Amino acid sequence: MKVTFLGTGTSQGIPVIGCDCKVCTSPNPKDKRLRVSALLELSDKNILIDVGPDFRQQMLTAKVKKVDAILVTHEHRDHVAGLDDVRAFNFKYNMDMPLYTYPRVQEALREAYGYIFNSNYPGVPMIKFETIEKNVPFQIGETSILPIEYYHGRLPIMGFRVNKFAYLTDFQTIKDDQLALLGDLDVLVISALHHQKHYSHITLYDALQMIEQIAPNKAYLIHMSHYMGLHDEIERKLPENVFLAYDGLQIEVN
Repeated sequence: MKVTFLGTGTSQGIPVIGCDCKVCTSPNPKDKRLRVSALLELSDKNILIDVGPDFRQQMLTAKVKKVDAILVTHEHRDHVAGLDDVRAFNFKYNMDMPLYTYPRVQEALREAYGYIFNSNYPGVPMIKFETIEKNVPFQIGETSILPIEYYHGRLPIMGFRVNKFAYLTDFQTIKDDQLALLGDLDVLVISALHHQKHYSHITLYDALQMIEQIAPNKAYLIHMSHYMGLHDEIERKLPENVFLAYDGLQIEVN
């Protein structure tokens, strides 16, 4: 499986509008972060995790020709605001786009995108909801995917495990029974907002503690704000198996 990090920033992205801090004005392309999303390229399917407001730009930049299914972690706009642009794949492949998520998220999307789900307006995206449940594996093509529940503040949201790869964004807390499902990982992707305590996200310190507990072979940090600091400076301080992900990074996972 090839994983492409399409976006690794927070809901504001980096640079933040109107900000002239050292990160937002950095010339290093690794300090430019779109909203979080990842593409999993498997032997038979391309699976997208989250469809945020930068979806169109991400697809064009990464030269993605096809998306076969979308996994949505939760309903916040930085994870779903690109839904309208899914229609490009509808039109090209004459298919409804399967979107896998919680029933709660489905209802939020029906409300937010009434013109898609509650009208007969021509040319709108064609979305087919697929309901998933915590800890109940589901199949996309040849691949089994395990939904893992954790909390973004008080909001339960969904992460995903595919073989020995796991993706947890907007992370704050996780219950022990869910943590037990993250053993024996080659790669863990986990969010780390910045250095100060936050009501719905873990800090870099918290993320490193969690990585030590889960003990994957490698870990990549995502959903970072401009308060995290410069990419190269922070990465030099990390354990040898922990990396700051950046937009466009591609990794291979067995």
